[in-house]
Order: sequence, then structure tokens, then C-alpha cells
Amino acid sequence: MPVLSLTVDQTFESVAVVTPCVDGVPLADLAMHFESAHNYSPAGGYGGLIPDYFSFGDLTKYFLGRAEDQFPDPGRAYLLGCGDCGEVGCWPLEVAIAVGDDAVTWTGFRQPHRPDRDYGAFGPFVFDRGQYEETVRSAVEALSAQSD
Repeated sequence: MPVLSLTVDQTFESVAVVTPCVDGVPLADLAMHFESAHNYSPAGGYGGLIPDYFSFGDLTKYFLGRAEDQFPDPGRAYLLGCGDCGEVGCWPLEVAIAVGDDAVTWTGFRQPHRPDRDYGAFGPFVFDRGQYEETVRSAVEALSAQSD
């Protein structure tokens, strides 16, 4: 199974950025390579999520697709935002999140500003649920520590 990590860094504007990585590779890089290989233009342009710019709610629930007002839809989440401005509404990468007893699966990727793109061959990414939830908890703790 691939391993999820969530890096928590600060931008030059001193706001926290949460970047999903699969087996140590930033999801933004994986998406850019996929889009480039499929001749999607523009390819990439993604960055991590900036909780100060968008109210994701409880991130431990958000990354499970189970936040009270899950955005963009129940069971779906933005995993990446715009690499230039940081806004998820500008250039998001969206995914369906399925939670099973032992695994969390990311599938059904889409770029809502390019609905004609087919991301069917991107993923699915299936993570061990325990490792996934621990990774999310650690990232939330890191975010909390940065805001103290």
C-alpha cells in the first residue's frame, strides 16, 4: 500500500500549507506528471492546501470526506489548491474519498475547471486506514503548534 504523508510548511506570507504526498512524492508533482503525459494544458499549477484561506472545518474529518459541510461535496475533498495564489477555488484538484474498515481510497480525481479531462487512470490511491488517520492527526497537531 502507498504511504500518505502530509507536510506542513509555511509560505513566504507566513501561512501554513498542507501538502499531501504519496510515498514521499508531492501529490502536486504526481498530478503535473499525469497531466503532462496526457497533454493537458495547463499541466500542474497546484499547491498545498492553506487552511487560513479556506474554512475546511475539522481536517481530521475533512480528509475522510466526512466534515459537516464537506466541500466541494459530501465524500469529496480538495486535496490541492492553486500553486500561485493558494486558493482552492482558483485551481483545485478534487477527489472522492472512500473509507472502509481497513483502508482509505482516493479515486475519481477531477479538475472542476476542466470537466472534459479524464483522470480515470490517475490513482486510485489506497492507504492503510490506521496510517492515514495517524498522518492526518499529526498534520493537524503541527498546524495547531504553528498557530500557537
